[in-house]
Amino acid sequence: MSDPSDAPGGRVAPRGETTAPDAPPPVTLREAVPFWLKLGCIGFGGPAGQIAIMHQELVERRRWISERRFLHALNYCMLLPGPEAQQLATYLGWLLHRTSGGLLAGTLFVLPSLLLMIGLSWAYVVFGNTTLLGGLFYGIKPAVTAIVVHAAWRIGRRALGNAALWAIAAAAFLSMTVARVPFPVIVIGAGLLGALGGRLAPALFVAGGSAHGSAGRTTGRGGALVDDDTPVPPHGRFSARRAAGYLLAGLAAWAVAVLAVTAFDGSGGALWNMASFFTKAALVTFGGAYAVLPYVYQASVMHYGWLSGPQMIDGLALGETTPGPLIMVVAFVGFLGGWQLEAGLPGGPLLAGIAGATVATFFTFLPSFVFILVGGPLVESTHGNLSFTAPLTSITAAVVGVVVNLAVFFAAHVLWPAGAITRDGFDAVAAVIGLLAVLALFRWNRSVLQVVGACAVGGLIVAVLRA
Repeated sequence: MSDPSDAPGGRVAPRGETTAPDAPPPVTLREAVPFWLKLGCIGFGGPAGQIAIMHQELVERRRWISERRFLHALNYCMLLPGPEAQQLATYLGWLLHRTSGGLLAGTLFVLPSLLLMIGLSWAYVVFGNTTLLGGLFYGIKPAVTAIVVHAAWRIGRRALGNAALWAIAAAAFLSMTVARVPFPVIVIGAGLLGALGGRLAPALFVAGGSAHGSAGRTTGRGGALVDDDTPVPPHGRFSARRAAGYLLAGLAAWAVAVLAVTAFDGSGGALWNMASFFTKAALVTFGGAYAVLPYVYQASVMHYGWLSGPQMIDGLALGETTPGPLIMVVAFVGFLGGWQLEAGLPGGPLLAGIAGATVATFFTFLPSFVFILVGGPLVESTHGNLSFTAPLTSITAAVVGVVVNLAVFFAAHVLWPAGAITRDGFDAVAAVIGLLAVLALFRWNRSVLQVVGACAVGGLIVAVLRA
């Protein structure tokens, strides 16, 4: 998936041409790669936490992209099937450093999580639920809840600029919490409301909800490399020929991978079934990981028998408490499926498990790269068009409500682990850990990595004392 405009180490938006006069120095691809790798290693908290980290680092701290351009890209990714946080990283990497930047950003966002999930899956099947793993997860879960709350606050204070957007966020929260409305329905409803509002009250539906575009520069330290008024770079302009090339490259990568799986496992083995199933799952995962997990559960547990129901729940706990997208639970599913069935490979269960995790991950994420590289130029051509941005602004407001709903969901399961919300079932120790995590994020301005690490140590100490 190459682009003729790619140049190794090329700088984004040379100063004096497309950056704001007070923008930070240009960034090379080589300088950007360590950040994308760091993001893949500290991306705790699911998509909400990961998006918050990207916002804090890229918009506020490094000023690589403006608030409005960031939200515009995020809104597009929210409409796509697949993991929106990984797609957002791919989009921003592509916008900053063309095709190579997008491929590296998206890959590094997932790779640390894949390697960690393989290691944890191996420890899970070999050692089971040991005191060490149980204690670490016990401490990390309250931290994850605090991270999601912090993410809702950070995104909300930027995106909810008026009462109308606050009302949309509240309606989205109540729709999910009380009425159990599916996420895709909420997105569609918010988009339609934004389209109508953009016509009737356009000042309320500009990015950030301000008629004066205050969402553009929020750092107080000047413009960004890709600012509100930065022209679309050459690689960001739509070309039917380039789009067709990306699409064909994606299909070719899929075909080569399928042929490799067939060569190792035949056309009806476990790896073949994983390639087929996770390709389909990647194309219907509208609404994020939680929307597709019932589909993954039904196929992997009830149809293929790759793992058991309790194992699937343990895999979800791993996905919630490790960096990377929550949908990385598919790596756990693939590992256990390969380990238990040995996938027809000669290297024994470990090699089969690694192969299963890799196959599940590759076929889950491949479509996301194609969606971004093909659709990104179309999206970039609309960032100043209110008829397009008003629905996306409304969707962003709804997403705030959805993130708050996710925080409530996590808090209920962490504070009342038995499931019933009663006084006797309340976990006071987990509540203390969660409260300290909230203080660390909101009051003491600690990083996500510091908070997760400290809470993990705390959980381990609790587990040892209880043993």
